[in-house]
Amino acid sequence: MNPTQIFILLIAYFGLLFVISYLTGKSDSNEAFFKANSNSSWYLVAFGMVGASLSGVTFISVPGWVGQTGFTYLQVVIGYFFGYLVVAYVLLPIYYQLRLPSIYSYLNERFNPSTQKVGAFYFLISRVIGASFRLYLVALVLHTYLFEPLGVPLELTVILSVTLIYAYTFRGGIRTIVITDSLQTFLMLLSVGLSIYLILDELSLSLTQYLNSNSFESMSQVWVTEDTNKSDYFLKSLIGGMFITISMTGLDQDMMQKNLSCKNLKEAQKNMLVFSTVLVIVTTLFIFLGALLYSYAEVKGIAVPTQNGATRTDLLFPEIALNGNLGILVSVSFFLGLIAAAYSSADSALTSLTTSICFDFLDLKDDNSRTTINKRKWIHLGVAILLIVVIIIFSYWVDQNVIDSLLTVAGYTYGPLLGLFAFGLFTTYQIKGSSVFPITIASVILITLTASFSSEFLGNYKLGYELLPLNGFITFSLLYLFRSRTS
Repeated sequence: MNPTQIFILLIAYFGLLFVISYLTGKSDSNEAFFKANSNSSWYLVAFGMVGASLSGVTFISVPGWVGQTGFTYLQVVIGYFFGYLVVAYVLLPIYYQLRLPSIYSYLNERFNPSTQKVGAFYFLISRVIGASFRLYLVALVLHTYLFEPLGVPLELTVILSVTLIYAYTFRGGIRTIVITDSLQTFLMLLSVGLSIYLILDELSLSLTQYLNSNSFESMSQVWVTEDTNKSDYFLKSLIGGMFITISMTGLDQDMMQKNLSCKNLKEAQKNMLVFSTVLVIVTTLFIFLGALLYSYAEVKGIAVPTQNGATRTDLLFPEIALNGNLGILVSVSFFLGLIAAAYSSADSALTSLTTSICFDFLDLKDDNSRTTINKRKWIHLGVAILLIVVIIIFSYWVDQNVIDSLLTVAGYTYGPLLGLFAFGLFTTYQIKGSSVFPITIASVILITLTASFSSEFLGNYKLGYELLPLNGFITFSLLYLFRSRTS
């Protein structure tokens, strides 16, 4: 697939998004931007959240990771499912009871305004980093296969990517995103389905034959049970996955803003249950696709791509899809699936960050006055510029598999949020607003020091994704030490 064909597809795809944006953003009201008028259909939210949760990171990074980890990522994914049950039946009822635009208003209601701002601060850091990781990945692919051959620098590719997202979300906000996410999820699933079918066909194998092949068997290990010290030991992965979901979905304004746009709590919970089940199935398909990609690369003599001297497993799927002689159908479906997956996550991040800054930091009135709408638009633009800057910084720093980087960073940034919400839910104590930020900073420092210990120092124990619940536990413990009783 040549750069001209990719460029035409890009223009056509965003043309469709702009049509949707025009139709859903006519009112230009804050009620539509922040809450979609609390009238979203649960099934649209559920379907769209699949694409937003998976993102371009799952689309590219998970298949590429299979060569190193086999199917062991499924351990984490199963943990995700149990985490979604906690979100549906513990956190969603609280949010629907408050019925406020930002979920961090709970911390204000339970503690004080300072605690709300601290919680929102950690969301801001977490979501900016997460969205930047995801957008960096799609910008890298666009740059490698479209803009670099044209002599366009990566920085300009990043600016273009974020500008396009800003352009189709600045009026309709979450109302637009509920629709575009559903479209993007469909394109992503179409791509992975076609890729699996056509690669099997190219290898002249049926699904049953491939499942029984030596190539599949060599990568199909799911459970790591033999050594408790390993970072991917099954219990660590399950617990880590559960807390990743509780934190990165249930305590994340981005994901919860879509749930809060449903008509009522019952529909939001129905959305969460359907979404979590579908997500497990779809992620399994991506892992299976990864095994197929490595098998195909071995048969066809395709090497894992490198960049700046480093092996980039993230680029294996795009390399095979765009240059692997699988035909134009795979190339087109891959490219549409990639940009759909990447932008379904990034556009909602841009909207949720705007929402959090408006209500958690600036205490904007929840109204539709022209002054409030104009402030919201300026904040939206500022967030877009911030993402551009952070993504460009990442382009000089990220040198490993992106999904591994993303989940590792989550252990540091979402831990304080986990501790704050847990302290509010499971104790009756109060905390002084002036002590909250120092406590959370101390927790991050302690978890950073813990992560820096060598496995030999820890008795050959290798830390994995349990860093996140451990960080939350440290935050909770420090809050308990400096607690004050409610009056």
